[in-house]
Amino acid sequence: MVRRPGRSPVEIVQILVNHLTRMQPGYVCVAGVDVNTLSHVRPVLPRGRLTTGLLKCNGGPLDIASVVDLGPTVYAGSAPEMEDHRFDPAKATWLFDDDPEDYWELLNQMARESLAAIFGPVLEQEEGSCTVDVGEGHASLGCLAPQERPWLYVDHRGTVRIVLECTTPSSDLAVADLRLYERDHKTPRRDLVASVQRRIESGVEVILSVGLTRPWRKRDDMAERHWLQVNNIHLQDDPLWR
Repeated sequence: MVRRPGRSPVEIVQILVNHLTRMQPGYVCVAGVDVNTLSHVRPVLPRGRLTTGLLKCNGGPLDIASVVDLGPTVYAGSAPEMEDHRFDPAKATWLFDDDPEDYWELLNQMARESLAAIFGPVLEQEEGSCTVDVGEGHASLGCLAPQERPWLYVDHRGTVRIVLECTTPSSDLAVADLRLYERDHKTPRRDLVASVQRRIESGVEVILSVGLTRPWRKRDDMAERHWLQVNNIHLQDDPLWR
Protein backbone atom coordinates (compact mmCIF):
# COMPACT_ATOMS: atom_id res chain seq x y z
CA MET A 1 0.00 0.00 0.00
CA VAL A 2 1.23 3.50 -0.79
CA ARG A 3 0.32 6.67 1.01
CA ARG A 4 -0.95 9.39 -1.31
CA PRO A 5 -0.99 13.08 -0.52
CA GLY A 6 -4.15 14.16 1.27
CA ARG A 7 -6.08 17.37 0.92
CA SER A 8 -3.92 19.15 3.47
CA PRO A 9 -0.31 19.84 2.40
CA VAL A 10 0.80 19.19 5.99
CA GLU A 11 -0.20 16.07 7.91
CA ILE A 12 0.65 14.70 11.34
CA VAL A 13 1.89 11.14 10.81
CA GLN A 14 2.64 8.36 13.29
CA ILE A 15 4.55 5.31 12.08
CA LEU A 16 5.44 1.88 13.42
CA VAL A 17 9.07 1.40 12.35
CA ASN A 18 9.70 -1.80 10.35
CA HIS A 19 12.60 -0.68 8.11
CA LEU A 20 15.86 0.46 9.74
CA THR A 21 18.98 0.21 7.61
CA ARG A 22 22.66 1.04 7.65
CA MET A 23 24.06 3.65 5.32
CA GLN A 24 27.54 5.14 5.33
CA PRO A 25 28.98 5.44 8.86
CA GLY A 26 26.97 7.99 10.80
CA TYR A 27 23.80 7.72 8.71
CA VAL A 28 20.69 5.54 8.59
CA CYS A 29 17.51 5.17 6.59
CA VAL A 30 14.17 4.48 8.26
CA ALA A 31 10.60 3.75 7.22
CA GLY A 32 7.48 2.48 8.87
CA VAL A 33 3.80 1.77 8.58
CA ASP A 34 1.36 4.64 9.06
CA VAL A 35 -0.69 3.49 12.06
CA ASN A 36 -3.86 4.97 10.57
CA THR A 37 -3.64 3.97 6.91
CA LEU A 38 -1.27 0.94 7.03
CA SER A 39 0.71 2.50 4.18
CA HIS A 40 4.49 2.67 4.22
CA VAL A 41 6.00 6.07 5.03
CA ARG A 42 9.68 6.99 4.66
CA PRO A 43 10.60 10.15 6.60
CA VAL A 44 13.18 12.19 4.70
CA LEU A 45 14.85 15.57 5.02
CA PRO A 46 14.61 18.44 2.53
CA ARG A 47 18.39 18.10 2.23
CA GLY A 48 20.84 15.59 3.63
CA ARG A 49 20.36 12.23 5.33
CA LEU A 50 19.20 10.96 8.71
CA THR A 51 22.00 10.56 11.25
CA THR A 52 22.57 7.86 13.84
CA GLY A 53 21.84 10.48 16.50
CA LEU A 54 18.16 9.76 15.78
CA LEU A 55 18.47 6.13 16.90
CA LYS A 56 16.87 5.21 20.21
CA CYS A 57 20.18 3.81 21.48
CA ASN A 58 21.63 7.31 21.02
CA GLY A 59 18.74 9.14 22.68
CA GLY A 60 16.60 9.57 19.56
CA PRO A 61 13.14 8.19 18.72
CA LEU A 62 13.93 5.53 16.08
CA ASP A 63 14.16 1.77 16.54
CA ILE A 64 12.61 -1.37 15.11
CA ALA A 65 8.99 -1.77 16.34
CA SER A 66 8.93 1.72 17.85
CA VAL A 67 5.82 3.84 17.32
CA VAL A 68 7.02 7.33 16.45
CA ASP A 69 5.11 10.57 16.02
CA LEU A 70 6.87 12.30 13.12
CA GLY A 71 5.07 15.57 13.74
CA PRO A 72 4.03 17.67 10.73
CA THR A 73 5.00 16.05 7.42
CA VAL A 74 4.79 17.11 3.80
CA TYR A 75 4.30 14.50 1.09
CA ALA A 76 7.32 14.31 -1.22
CA GLY A 77 6.91 11.05 -3.13
CA SER A 78 7.81 10.37 -6.75
CA ALA A 79 7.97 7.08 -8.65
CA PRO A 80 9.02 4.64 -7.43
CA GLU A 81 9.70 6.25 -4.04
CA MET A 82 6.06 7.05 -3.42
CA GLU A 83 6.46 6.69 0.36
CA ASP A 84 8.65 9.77 0.98
CA HIS A 85 7.43 12.38 3.48
CA ARG A 86 9.52 15.37 4.55
CA PHE A 87 9.68 15.93 8.31
CA ASP A 88 11.58 17.82 11.00
CA PRO A 89 13.58 15.40 13.19
CA ALA A 90 13.46 17.88 16.07
CA LYS A 91 9.67 17.38 16.21
CA ALA A 92 9.73 13.57 16.02
CA THR A 93 8.81 11.80 19.28
CA TRP A 94 9.10 8.19 20.43
CA LEU A 95 5.74 7.09 21.82
CA PHE A 96 6.19 3.42 22.76
CA ASP A 97 7.53 0.08 21.56
CA ASP A 98 4.92 -2.20 20.05
CA ASP A 99 4.01 -5.48 21.72
CA PRO A 100 5.89 -8.38 20.03
CA GLU A 101 2.73 -10.30 19.12
CA ASP A 102 1.04 -7.16 17.77
CA TYR A 103 4.13 -6.27 15.77
CA TRP A 104 4.28 -9.73 14.19
CA GLU A 105 0.55 -9.57 13.41
CA LEU A 106 1.03 -6.25 11.58
CA LEU A 107 3.98 -7.64 9.61
CA ASN A 108 1.81 -10.59 8.57
CA GLN A 109 -0.94 -8.22 7.54
CA MET A 110 1.50 -6.23 5.39
CA ALA A 111 3.38 -9.18 3.90
CA ARG A 112 2.99 -10.40 0.33
CA GLU A 113 4.11 -13.77 -1.02
CA SER A 114 5.98 -12.45 -4.06
CA LEU A 115 8.12 -9.49 -5.05
CA ALA A 116 5.83 -8.88 -8.02
CA ALA A 117 2.92 -8.36 -5.64
CA ILE A 118 4.91 -5.61 -3.92
CA PHE A 119 6.66 -3.83 -6.78
CA GLY A 120 4.61 -4.83 -9.82
CA PRO A 121 5.81 -5.76 -13.32
CA VAL A 122 8.46 -3.02 -13.44
CA LEU A 123 10.76 -5.13 -11.23
CA GLU A 124 13.27 -6.86 -13.51
CA GLN A 125 15.95 -9.51 -13.00
CA GLU A 126 19.44 -7.98 -13.26
CA GLU A 127 22.65 -9.96 -12.71
CA GLY A 128 21.33 -12.09 -9.84
CA SER A 129 19.47 -9.16 -8.34
CA CYS A 130 16.37 -7.14 -9.24
CA THR A 131 16.05 -3.55 -10.40
CA VAL A 132 13.50 -0.88 -11.24
CA ASP A 133 14.17 1.84 -13.79
CA VAL A 134 14.28 5.43 -12.60
CA GLY A 135 10.84 7.04 -12.66
CA GLU A 136 8.97 3.72 -12.89
CA GLY A 137 6.83 1.84 -10.40
CA HIS A 138 4.37 2.53 -7.62
CA ALA A 139 6.32 1.44 -4.51
CA SER A 140 9.84 1.20 -3.14
CA LEU A 141 9.07 -0.54 0.16
CA GLY A 142 7.25 -3.68 1.21
CA CYS A 143 7.19 -6.83 3.32
CA LEU A 144 7.86 -10.25 1.81
CA ALA A 145 6.84 -13.63 3.26
CA PRO A 146 9.11 -15.92 1.21
CA GLN A 147 7.57 -19.30 0.42
CA GLU A 148 11.00 -20.95 0.42
CA ARG A 149 13.48 -20.47 3.22
CA PRO A 150 16.15 -17.88 2.42
CA TRP A 151 19.86 -18.36 3.08
CA LEU A 152 21.69 -15.66 5.04
CA TYR A 153 25.48 -15.41 4.84
CA VAL A 154 28.51 -13.06 4.86
CA ASP A 155 30.38 -12.82 1.56
CA HIS A 156 34.13 -12.50 0.97
CA ARG A 157 33.91 -8.70 1.16
CA GLY A 158 32.29 -8.75 4.59
CA THR A 159 28.81 -7.86 3.32
CA VAL A 160 25.76 -9.59 4.74
CA ARG A 161 23.71 -11.10 1.90
CA ILE A 162 20.66 -13.28 1.46
CA VAL A 163 19.68 -15.72 -1.28
CA LEU A 164 16.00 -15.78 -2.24
CA GLU A 165 14.61 -18.73 -4.17
CA CYS A 166 11.30 -16.95 -4.82
CA THR A 167 12.67 -15.49 -8.07
CA THR A 168 13.71 -17.35 -11.22
CA PRO A 169 16.65 -17.54 -11.23
CA SER A 170 17.31 -17.04 -7.52
CA SER A 171 18.37 -13.60 -6.31
CA ASP A 172 21.39 -12.81 -4.15
CA LEU A 173 20.67 -9.53 -2.37
CA ALA A 174 22.52 -7.23 0.00
CA VAL A 175 21.10 -7.06 3.53
CA ALA A 176 21.17 -3.58 5.08
CA ASP A 177 19.70 -4.54 8.49
CA LEU A 178 21.41 -2.22 10.96
CA ARG A 179 21.34 -4.87 13.70
CA LEU A 180 23.56 -7.25 11.73
CA TYR A 181 26.51 -4.81 11.72
CA GLU A 182 28.72 -3.30 14.38
CA ARG A 183 28.42 0.38 15.21
CA ASP A 184 30.84 1.25 12.41
CA HIS A 185 28.15 0.04 9.91
CA LYS A 186 30.88 -1.91 8.11
CA THR A 187 31.83 -4.89 10.25
CA PRO A 188 29.31 -7.76 10.09
CA ARG A 189 28.25 -9.39 13.36
CA ARG A 190 29.13 -12.85 12.09
CA ASP A 191 27.93 -14.75 15.17
CA LEU A 192 24.56 -13.01 14.97
CA VAL A 193 24.26 -13.66 11.22
CA ALA A 194 24.95 -17.35 11.86
CA SER A 195 22.42 -17.41 14.71
CA VAL A 196 19.70 -15.85 12.56
CA GLN A 197 20.42 -18.35 9.77
CA ARG A 198 20.17 -21.27 12.20
CA ARG A 199 16.78 -20.03 13.37
CA ILE A 200 15.58 -19.75 9.77
CA GLU A 201 16.85 -23.26 9.01
CA SER A 202 15.12 -24.63 12.11
CA GLY A 203 11.76 -23.54 10.74
CA VAL A 204 11.18 -20.19 12.44
CA GLU A 205 8.83 -18.14 10.26
CA VAL A 206 10.52 -15.16 8.60
CA ILE A 207 9.24 -11.94 7.03
CA LEU A 208 11.61 -9.66 5.13
CA SER A 209 11.33 -5.90 4.89
CA VAL A 210 12.44 -5.19 1.33
CA GLY A 211 13.18 -1.95 -0.46
CA LEU A 212 14.69 -0.25 -3.47
CA THR A 213 17.88 1.75 -3.15
CA ARG A 214 18.14 5.32 -4.34
CA PRO A 215 19.20 5.25 -8.00
CA TRP A 216 22.84 4.58 -8.76
CA ARG A 217 24.83 3.37 -11.77
CA LYS A 218 26.82 0.19 -11.55
CA ARG A 219 30.24 0.11 -13.18
CA ASP A 220 29.92 -0.66 -16.90
CA ASP A 221 26.15 -0.06 -16.75
CA MET A 222 24.53 2.39 -19.15
CA ALA A 223 22.05 3.94 -16.70
CA GLU A 224 21.21 4.49 -13.05
CA ARG A 225 18.76 1.99 -11.53
CA HIS A 226 17.02 1.32 -8.24
CA TRP A 227 18.40 -1.94 -6.82
CA LEU A 228 16.42 -4.31 -4.62
CA GLN A 229 17.82 -5.03 -1.15
CA VAL A 230 16.60 -6.63 2.06
CA ASN A 231 16.24 -3.94 4.67
CA ASN A 232 15.39 -6.06 7.71
CA ILE A 233 14.84 -9.65 8.77
CA HIS A 234 11.92 -10.33 11.14
CA LEU A 235 11.57 -13.65 13.00
CA GLN A 236 8.41 -14.94 14.63
CA ASP A 237 10.15 -16.38 17.70
CA ASP A 238 11.54 -12.95 18.65
CA PRO A 239 9.93 -10.20 16.55
CA LEU A 240 11.68 -7.37 18.42
CA TRP A 241 15.20 -8.80 18.37
CA ARG A 242 17.85 -6.11 18.65
